[in-house]
Amino acid sequence: MTFDQQISLSSSTIGAGNPVFIIGEMSGNHNGDLDRALSIVDAVADSGAQALKIQTYTADTLTIKSDLPAFRVAGDHDLWGGRTLYDLYEEAHTPWEWHAPIFERARERGLIPFSTPFDPTAIEYLENLDVELYKTASAEIVDLPLLREIARTGKPMIVSTGMATLSEIEAAVTAVKDAGCRELVLLACTAAYPAEPAEARLGNIEILRKAFDVPVGLSDHTLGIGVGVAAAALGAVVIEKHVTLDRADGGVDSEFSLTPAEAAQLRVATEQARVAVASGAGFGPTPEERTVLALRRSLYVVEDVSAGDLVTAQNVRSIRPAGGLPADALASLVGRPFTSDVKRGTALTWDII
Repeated sequence: MTFDQQISLSSSTIGAGNPVFIIGEMSGNHNGDLDRALSIVDAVADSGAQALKIQTYTADTLTIKSDLPAFRVAGDHDLWGGRTLYDLYEEAHTPWEWHAPIFERARERGLIPFSTPFDPTAIEYLENLDVELYKTASAEIVDLPLLREIARTGKPMIVSTGMATLSEIEAAVTAVKDAGCRELVLLACTAAYPAEPAEARLGNIEILRKAFDVPVGLSDHTLGIGVGVAAAALGAVVIEKHVTLDRADGGVDSEFSLTPAEAAQLRVATEQARVAVASGAGFGPTPEERTVLALRRSLYVVEDVSAGDLVTAQNVRSIRPAGGLPADALASLVGRPFTSDVKRGTALTWDII
């Protein structure tokens, strides 16, 4: 059994030939404020994105409260260095009682709301909220029991592959396939926060597509929209980016998140990239170019002349528009007489010389 190449959702289709499916990831950018969370939903909708994603966990479902070194972020991390995992996740998590109003607002605004679950209780909770699809985080790609549990819902899955080896990705793909998943998207990803464009490894998009015969996209943590647009040009069918209201507001993910204006630019630019690449190759005028053919240069009489006057480089020039003899013919025409009086601005044709 193979995976579907086109994934039909309530208001969008994911797959080649369709507009890039843009996911606005809220993550911890709500900063503990439900009103701010709802404003982020509105911002994602206003940007033209198709989907709004949150994350469903608590600090206790994701880790344990511990001060041991293994439970602290490395001290040299730019954003979270030295913090305990428990404290970080406690700050960043989206309260479960917020899910319903967030999803309701998203649906009202025409978005497809969904989430990343991190344990079976989250899957059960999200099933009760009628999510259309699921996404898994890069760090969870090795949690095959969790992936199987999600796959058993029968809903489309989007799986991030940051840090993973090809063999680990293959194990994950096999696990979800054996558990019943038939609609799978893999996301190329660099699981660094923020990520550097030099480490984006966008060549993985084509490798993943060929290796697993599934639609492929990008979960992008670089600053700005450039890497996402490049991914769209390389055939990414999904782009996921964090979105915040204003990076100056702070928060655990704000520094690598898009502002609303940048999110809107991403939506437009990825579609431009997709359509431009799909245009293929060819020479000669396109339909839109045919009207511009009239602006090509040709030979025109640029001074009033009388019958018998000779063609010179002063009274005949190569100028715009088209209509006269080719510019390259001038050298062979110099010295030939005009057969009649000719007004300035007349196209030079064989019948007047």
